[in-house]
Amino acid sequence: MRTVTLDILDDKAVNLLRDLEALKIIRIQDDKEVTGRPIKDFAKKYSGSMTKQSIEEVDKQLRDLRNE
Repeated sequence: MRTVTLDILDDKAVNLLRDLEALKIIRIQDDKEVTGRPIKDFAKKYSGSMTKQSIEEVDKQLRDLRNE
């Protein structure tokens, strides 16, 4: 078995690779399996870290920061 890394330039290639996998010619691994590290999902990591504010509050904070 040999491992190679591919850059997918067109989504059609993904369909072809899936077909090859279905024929048991290749096996597709996601980035997590290849690198051994989890894929970074910043949306999940920082979810809930900011409170919702009205646009008026945000504008006031920006004005205050600019005036300092």
